Amino acid sequence: MRKLKNNELDRLSIDDFKSVKKTPIIIILDNIRSLNNIGSVFRTSDAFLIEKIYLCGITATPPHKDINKTALGSTDTVAWEHVEDTNQLIENLKLDHIKICSIEQAENATMLNNFKVETNTTYALVFGNEVKGVQQSIVSNSDAVIEIPQFGTKHSLNISVSCGVVVWDVFSKIKAL
Repeated sequence: MRKLKNNELDRLSIDDFKSVKKTPIIIILDNIRSLNNIGSVFRTSDAFLIEKIYLCGITATPPHKDINKTALGSTDTVAWEHVEDTNQLIENLKLDHIKICSIEQAENATMLNNFKVETNTTYALVFGNEVKGVQQSIVSNSDAVIEIPQFGTKHSLNISVSCGVVVWDVFSKIKAL
C-alpha cells in the first residue's frame, strides 16, 4: 500500500468548495477561548462541507496567526460570522426551523450513538467553553442535547476533538439517509 500525494487527493478548489452543496450542519462555538481549537474546528468544517460556523461571544475571529496555524487555509473556504449573543442567535436560527443541538453532559441527554437525524433538517451543533461548557440558557433552549459516550477516568474531551467526533457521526448519518 502506498501513501497518496496531495496532488492525488482530488480536492476541491476554493471556488469549487464555495459553490458545492453543503452538508446541512451549522457549527456554533459558544465562548471558545483557544485559538488553536477554533482553527481546528474550521479545518473539520472544511473536511465535511459544513454550511457555516458562528463564532459567538469571546470566540476570536480570523484572521489570526494562531487560528490560521491549525485552520490551514480553511478560514478562506468555510463561511463564518461573529455573533455577540449566542442566545439571540439560537432564537434566530429556530425561526428558520434549524434544529439546535447542544453538545453537553446533561440530564436526559441523548448519547451520540443513539442520536437519529431527520431528513430535510439542518442541525446547529453548539460547542461550549473549554471550562464551563455550553451556557445553561442555551442547553435549556436546545431541541436536543447530545452527549459523547466516554468510558475512561476523564469527564470531557477537548472541544476540537468533540467537534470532530460529533460532526463525523452526524455527517455519516445524514449521508446514510
